[in-house]
Amino acid sequence: MNHSSERAASTYLTGFVLAVILTAIPFALVWGGLLTGPAVYAVIAVAAVIQVLVHLIFFLHLDLKSTPGENLFFLGFAAVLIFIMVGGSLWIMIDLHHRMM
Repeated sequence: MNHSSERAASTYLTGFVLAVILTAIPFALVWGGLLTGPAVYAVIAVAAVIQVLVHLIFFLHLDLKSTPGENLFFLGFAAVLIFIMVGGSLWIMIDLHHRMM
């Protein structure tokens, strides 16, 4: 392997390890019952946001150095999609909760 492929493999491995850790933390907190209520929701949300950043940096190689305008456009588009998915899911779950009560 040459130097660039070793660096790419190292980057992917670092991203993978960080993603696994950021997935394991919320699972462990919920499964172990270490946190409850709003605290566990906050930890899950923070871990999710950090994991999105890990994926963008380590797997999609998005940074603001190469083409800031393009990357900013794609990040904005991804943010809108995430907002629609999360907001829509919450809307559906809250509506179902009110209908079932």
